[in-house]
Amino acid sequence: MTIVAASPTTTRPRASATQWVLARLGGLVVVLWAAATLTFFALRLIPGDPAEALLGGPGSQASEEALETARREFGLDQPLLVQYIAQLGRYVTLDFGTSYSLKQPVTTVIAEQLGGTLVLAALALALAWVLALGVAVWSAQSGRVAAALGSALEVIAVALPHFWLASSLVLLFSTTLGWLPPLSGRSPAGLILPVVTLAIPLAGFLGQVMRESLLDALSSPFVLSARTRGETSAGVIWRHALRHAALPAIGLSGWAFGNLVSGAVVVETIFARPGLGRTLLSAVQARDVPLVTGIVLVVALAYSVVTTLTDVLDRAADPRLRTVVEA
Repeated sequence: MTIVAASPTTTRPRASATQWVLARLGGLVVVLWAAATLTFFALRLIPGDPAEALLGGPGSQASEEALETARREFGLDQPLLVQYIAQLGRYVTLDFGTSYSLKQPVTTVIAEQLGGTLVLAALALALAWVLALGVAVWSAQSGRVAAALGSALEVIAVALPHFWLASSLVLLFSTTLGWLPPLSGRSPAGLILPVVTLAIPLAGFLGQVMRESLLDALSSPFVLSARTRGETSAGVIWRHALRHAALPAIGLSGWAFGNLVSGAVVVETIFARPGLGRTLLSAVQARDVPLVTGIVLVVALAYSVVTTLTDVLDRAADPRLRTVVEA
């Protein structure tokens, strides 16, 4: 009887892929737990009584009896550790509670505001990529003067605060030129200034990374080999070097998404645009614990998903990473 040994190449990639998925799921659980924990204890450090937020805030002049009733009803009279464990238990069952200030389920509030922030972040990320790619390719092709100018533009863009950039764009394009509305609302034209405000600083950071990687790729042996085969300068960049130059920027896109969401707090407030950022700021000011925690968890989940997608894109663009996973 002949015994045929199983080929190791048919099982090892599958096991490695399974381990990668399990590691990502484990990381997601840790991120969500850490976000919920830090938010819970950080909100408890804010001066004031959460029961007052339930009854309309400090200006409501609620009686002590009403405050005690609210504390008992929502478990605020329990020890802090008991409240923390009970809250984690509710999150496991996807029960995010009711917003103190809006008197609506947290899931309903988030569902209404999530779309606007995701659209804003996605458009800003796409515009940042276009700007960074354009400056990187132009500076790499046009000599030392262009490289120095591109580097200076990238440094300036990175250093621009969102609130200053937003105010300057409103002053120029709304007040002076009258081309765009100063308030965003939900109109397509109102998206332009918020998207540009978020995209420019991010484009400066991505451009720095992409330009350095592009210059390294252009001096690599495979590019020199392509030139000896008669490849044009544009062909060398677009067909060979650019894919390698984009890898670091792809890996940073997950971080970039988190940066855009944090920047949305300022941008949505300045431009009066509905979204999670503006809602989060209002919830923190009102000590709306369920709404703040729900938004933080959703943002953490979105960040983890985007980071996972960037890892997948990394492996699709770089065969070496696929080899590592399948080894």
